[in-house]
Amino acid sequence: MINRVLIRLKIIQIVYAYYQNGSKNLDSAEKELFFSLSKAYDLYNYLLMLMIALTNYAQKRIDAAKAKLAPTAEELYPNMRFVENKFISQLEVNKQLLAFSTNQKRSWANDEDFVKSLYEKIVLSDLYKEYMASSEHSYEGDRELWRKIYKMFIFNNDALDTLLEDQSLYWNDDKEIVDTFVLKTIKRFEEKKGANQELLPEFKDDEDQDFARRLFRRTILNCDYYRHLISENTRNWDLDRVAFMDVVIMQSALAEILSFPNIPVSVSLNEYVDIAKVYSTAKSGGFVNGTLDGIVNQLKKEGKLMKN
Repeated sequence: MINRVLIRLKIIQIVYAYYQNGSKNLDSAEKELFFSLSKAYDLYNYLLMLMIALTNYAQKRIDAAKAKLAPTAEELYPNMRFVENKFISQLEVNKQLLAFSTNQKRSWANDEDFVKSLYEKIVLSDLYKEYMASSEHSYEGDRELWRKIYKMFIFNNDALDTLLEDQSLYWNDDKEIVDTFVLKTIKRFEEKKGANQELLPEFKDDEDQDFARRLFRRTILNCDYYRHLISENTRNWDLDRVAFMDVVIMQSALAEILSFPNIPVSVSLNEYVDIAKVYSTAKSGGFVNGTLDGIVNQLKKEGKLMKN
């Protein structure tokens, strides 16, 4: 699940904190990096659990209506389609998700007000009304409902972002990326796999884990050389006046460009320029792009960079 986009972002965050906090213990900082990445995987599981929590809340509402002294016919014989959704029934018994819930002791029980508010928004939507009125009853249709609900109500949800940030500082910048993994997971589910349906693994393979470790260490251990290159290509600027986040972003970018021959230069440049646009100043994207481009051209002329 943890891809290189997220790895790059986490490395920049940890390297930035490493310098800002005056820490000089590289091993401790590396442990912090992998702990931070593991928390992103926790968020992935926790967001999968949110869909189950919404369904359980709907069932709770039905049970409460039936328990009234004088329930209406509609309350006695409600439309059960939402709570009997086949995709959610499969997700609810997923072995990996159940193990996460048990081991981490996580649930949405303490955030029922948020679950209630989100459920009420879903119920008022045309998407929900059309689903409940439809005569189609297929696994594929049930799964597609939740893919659409997730995109419409959970993706880019400011209230949810705030709630998650309050629960973990590590989740501040993770949700947008993790959302894409949840949507990918929904799409991958197959009814025939039942409770054994595999969720996305924490790391795709050992190569990505090694990428994280090597990139982090190279970024810090070769700091002086990378900052020398940056200084040479920003001669009209005092390096102390350059936004420190820009320096960290370019330092990490150079570590990747010079240490990973199989990653094209253009891929690395695009990734770090995008990070600069979002996480640094308004002018950082252009500044980082221009500076790195100058360094790359210089290294190629000097025969120190042989890849394209």
